[in-house]
Amino acid sequence: MRILVLANCFAAVLLAQSAPPKIKTTPVAPTSAASGKEMFTSYCASCHGLGAKGDGPAAPAMNRKPADLTILAKNNGGKYPATKVIATLMESNTYGHGSRDMPVWGPLLFSVSQDDRAVVELRVENIANYIETLQVK
Repeated sequence: MRILVLANCFAAVLLAQSAPPKIKTTPVAPTSAASGKEMFTSYCASCHGLGAKGDGPAAPAMNRKPADLTILAKNNGGKYPATKVIATLMESNTYGHGSRDMPVWGPLLFSVSQDDRAVVELRVENIANYIETLQVK
């Protein structure tokens, strides 16, 4: 009887270890449109990590590893691809990581900006500008 109980416990542990991690989704909370760092921390760091290296706490649950945002310029001939970053955040047909893992932030940012396009554009520009400060030299 004791062996059976131990075997069941062992099987439960194995099943728990093999279960893929789950991402907890929460509503988008408003942040300051003026602070790219604050928005990055609130909206991007859960996947990309505070240092933007793709190692955020939600990264293990993703189908693909989140991009290391610190090497965007390095991978673009030394020039930070601001236009591409902005398009990735805004366009509904852009897929982060080649999949739907990354939310399209444009519509979500509209929801926290009272549908004011100028505020959304400011938000996206400030997030992109902040990511530019994180580029490796």
